[in-house]
Amino acid sequence: MVWNPKDPWSRNDPGVDEALRKASAQLREMMPRRGARSIVLVILAIVLAFQSAFIVAPDEEGVVKRFGDVVRTVGPGPHLKLPFIESVLHPKVAKLHRLEVGFRKDARGQSVMIPREALMLTGDENIIAVEFIVQYKIKNARHYLFEVDDVEDTVAEAAEASMREVIGKTKIDDALTTGKAQIQQGTQDLLQSILDRYNAGVHIAAVQLQDVDPPEAVVAAFKDVASAKEDRERLINQAQGYRNDIIPRAKGQAAQVVNEAKGQAQARVARAEGEAARFVKTLKEYQQAKDVIAKRIYIETMEQVLSGVEKIILDSKTGDRVLPYLPLDRLQKRPRQTGSESGAERGGP
Repeated sequence: MVWNPKDPWSRNDPGVDEALRKASAQLREMMPRRGARSIVLVILAIVLAFQSAFIVAPDEEGVVKRFGDVVRTVGPGPHLKLPFIESVLHPKVAKLHRLEVGFRKDARGQSVMIPREALMLTGDENIIAVEFIVQYKIKNARHYLFEVDDVEDTVAEAAEASMREVIGKTKIDDALTTGKAQIQQGTQDLLQSILDRYNAGVHIAAVQLQDVDPPEAVVAAFKDVASAKEDRERLINQAQGYRNDIIPRAKGQAAQVVNEAKGQAQARVARAEGEAARFVKTLKEYQQAKDVIAKRIYIETMEQVLSGVEKIILDSKTGDRVLPYLPLDRLQKRPRQTGSESGAERGGP
């Protein structure tokens, strides 16, 4: 570049020097004083501290990004980051998210079926309307934020696909009655495996069937069949309960009767053995003193025969010296007996 001495910006030009002096004076006037500089420094320090510290709530997980790239994740509590360079996201990892598939709530809070999502084909080629709810939590915040574009839509579509696959392997009778628990568990397991392959960072907490209905044209007949099956299951359960009650009771009574019979048998055997042993001992005594034993047996027998009669036993010698006495006064005081009793005493008919 050739130097032009007529250039107005040349340093030899007095106009340029004057302009520079004026600019320098204006800059000196704009510069803050010493106290103002201190305030500015304090404000800058506060801004830097505010930009460097952050707090993660107990139900959150902090995801720290540096120039858009995730560098680390932190748990609940206070933490530090590089100001103006790092940013933090706070996803709610403890929150239970809820999705409605096959229906939606209207403004009045009533369920409205979405046929495009609800109508499904069963394993025996019947059409049913399935409405269910999916509940999920965030298990990996980094994957949840950056691996899938729209997690909620992804979970909803994967849930619908999983339910269709499980319903396609299930008969309509099971889907309407006793197979609902298996359908829920099978859908939950299949949905979790799909989302794990997507690295969605989501944990499926539950899949709950809200309503399973047959086509409207045959809904009454299907309800009758379902009611009949439920009644059958109820009656079977009642019969099993009665069986479980009556059989143990009968077994207990049978055991009681057997034990009583065994006890009576042992008692009779013991009594028979005792009587046999007594007879053997009496026989030995009889062989040693026949008259004494015979008289004792006679007296014991008479005691048994005349157990309700007052008795006075006298030997033969004393009986010869005793005057016989007939207590007529007692007989007169006794009440007169009926003719049948008197005839019986006299031996009459």
